[in-house]
Amino acid sequence: MKPKNTICLWFDKDAVDAARFYAATFPDSEVTAVHKAPADYPSGKKGDVLTVEFTVLGIPCLGLNGGPQFRHSEAFSFQIATDDQEETDRYWNAIVNNGGKESQCGWCKDRWGLSWQITPRVLTDALAAGGDEARRAFEAMMPMQKIDIAAIEAARRG
Repeated sequence: MKPKNTICLWFDKDAVDAARFYAATFPDSEVTAVHKAPADYPSGKKGDVLTVEFTVLGIPCLGLNGGPQFRHSEAFSFQIATDDQEETDRYWNAIVNNGGKESQCGWCKDRWGLSWQITPRVLTDALAAGGDEARRAFEAMMPMQKIDIAAIEAARRG
């Protein structure tokens, strides 16, 4: 049964490549369908891949090859909760080392311009703790690109 709500992500022409990368990188992720255009359209021809149905960590998505008119921005991001440094490193490195770019505070962009927050649970727990513990963790996080869990834990302790 199709979900009632699906995230639609606009790509220039490489939604299949992106969907396959996400499926290979994250558990509970897969490409479920590829649909070709039944006729010519402004950014493509009949028979070109128009949409790709896929999941990212169980979240249903639709990749639309709509052309170059719209670009991804940080206004939308996937936030991936990680349990340890190894998992944090694995996802961060997969995205950045596949043509992506590092950013600040656990954010990075994949080669298609989609933003990802690779966020250790230790960090979200520290920020939720409030008070001085949250402030110290927040201040430790601010200069980081990829989150260093040991540094966050040290900051929490003071």
